Amino acid sequence: MNAPTEPEFTNRLALETSPYLLQHAHNPVHWLPWGQEAFDLAREQDKPILLSIGYATCHWCHVMAHESFENSSIAEIMNRHFVCVKVDREERPDVDRIYMAAVQAMTGAGGWPMTVFLEPGGKPFYAGTYFPPQDGFGRPGFPRLLEAVNDAWQNKRGELEHSADALTTAIQDFSARGGRAGELNPDLSARALSNLSAHFDAVNGGFGDAPKFPAPTTLEFLLQHFHRTGSEQALEMALFTLEKMARGGLYDQLGGGFHRYSVDARWAVPHFEKMLYDNAQLVRVYLHGLQIVRGREGDGERSKLLERVVRETLDYLLREMTRTGPVGADLSKTSSEGGFYSAQDADSEGIEGKFFTWTPAEFAEVLGEDAPDLIEHYGVTEAGNFLDPHHSEFGSRSVLCLPVLEQFAARQYLTEELRQAALERIAWSKQRLFAAREGRIKPITDDKVLTSWNGLALAAFSEAARVLSEPDYLRVALENARFFQAHMQAPDGRLFHTYRQGQAKITGLLEDVALYGLGLLELYKACGDLTWLEWARELWTVALRDHWDDSSGAFYSSAPFSGNSGGEPLIARMQEFFDAAVMSDNAAASLLGLWIDRYYSDAGALEHAGKVVLGSVGEMLRAASGFGGL
Repeated sequence: MNAPTEPEFTNRLALETSPYLLQHAHNPVHWLPWGQEAFDLAREQDKPILLSIGYATCHWCHVMAHESFENSSIAEIMNRHFVCVKVDREERPDVDRIYMAAVQAMTGAGGWPMTVFLEPGGKPFYAGTYFPPQDGFGRPGFPRLLEAVNDAWQNKRGELEHSADALTTAIQDFSARGGRAGELNPDLSARALSNLSAHFDAVNGGFGDAPKFPAPTTLEFLLQHFHRTGSEQALEMALFTLEKMARGGLYDQLGGGFHRYSVDARWAVPHFEKMLYDNAQLVRVYLHGLQIVRGREGDGERSKLLERVVRETLDYLLREMTRTGPVGADLSKTSSEGGFYSAQDADSEGIEGKFFTWTPAEFAEVLGEDAPDLIEHYGVTEAGNFLDPHHSEFGSRSVLCLPVLEQFAARQYLTEELRQAALERIAWSKQRLFAAREGRIKPITDDKVLTSWNGLALAAFSEAARVLSEPDYLRVALENARFFQAHMQAPDGRLFHTYRQGQAKITGLLEDVALYGLGLLELYKACGDLTWLEWARELWTVALRDHWDDSSGAFYSSAPFSGNSGGEPLIARMQEFFDAAVMSDNAAASLLGLWIDRYYSDAGALEHAGKVVLGSVGEMLRAASGFGGL
């Protein structure tokens, strides 16, 4: 047998732990990780930095990597003219936030892969996202862009440096608010509801048009508003959206769990990657919806749907996103490598969605004579509804969706007995289809452990344990907290941000102390052990010590520059108020402060939270869908 062929190239990323950086370790590009070495080299060689930011499960990151970073001729141009730096946005969200602000300022949009050109001090002068290898998609080809940027660096240096100074000043001005204060009127949430209702999709649920994201903090706000005020409008907007998402292709109908977003307005065709943060947050939203409707007259089927989604999604997280194992496993025998993983890829075998999609022929092979009815049930057609544009030769396939189950059964079965038999057939088919899918090549899993996202998962399992009286979920939550207690606490009380292969690193991020602190609070509520409440209070103290800014009445996302974990001081300290995929860290820190006041009668914690909210009133009313957390 021949020995395996060694990769032709190896660069400095081979020494990193991030799965995303390791994906690029054998590119012909001379990648360096973010850090002092790269900035020193840029100064020494008088070259600009080409900063590329992405993440391991990003489909378009894979596309650009294959088209450009694995291309020797393009890599040669990159190596000749630039110091090339790769960043995992999930590992360094502080770096990502700064340069995403640059991309948005220059282009009016953002996304990944992110491509930013910096002068050797880290100031950006040109930025974009994906660039094709040749001119196309309304964008210049990447080689032509590289040559143009180098020409400008050589011949128009002064203009570039002026642009870099101006853009950096704009980012710094944008990064911290100036202490504006609004008025916290009692009708604030009602006005926010009115804002949201104007953008609500009454046909498909959710807000706005495609692409459509789950927006868990917005849905959570609607449920909380109903709970406080009794607004049936808020409740129905939330529940209708939860139902539509659960029956669409956004939800994995066989394996549980939600994909990242829907490319259409109907929740039918997702972008297939699955993220820990989406699933952990949505578990709690569905759980809160369940608490509202459970036992209400006429909501029996809705209640069953919401609970099924909660349990299936938690089972998915245990099955695919941790080494802990399924509910019921002996947790005393699990590996010390604990925590929940970050994400699963959209692609398998290089093809987007291949693992998750089906054809009628594949259904027939698995289900035999039962296939025709069940093909209709799941919406599988010869024409399909999804095609990977980069692999059209693979053909169009179907993402599984569900109709309203009762309507399907009523069309085909006239009696309750036959209807129940139909439901049993559907459950049987689901098991068979899932088992068949398990035989396919799976998408890769990014198995790094991120503290902030694990805080969301800790909260989800803890609250589910309490609401559903499920002791196995509590054992999972305790295992997670004990892992972080053992591996992720820095000597100064901070939490390390990321862990992989026995190595914990990167401290000084507000999202970690705030979101993991909230997870610990939910764990305390579930089990009553003061250890976890006291640790949450310690994390609140860290948030105040390292992140609070009196002049703006808000928290910085990163600790002071002296606390940054490696490399050049960042050109700005950002303050985040807008909910992206995850509740903003200012909202999370404020919520942590509210709970600390609730348990410890800490008026100072309440005051800090109030300042953050008061300073954001104007933004909340202008764009309620982005401020569900606050």
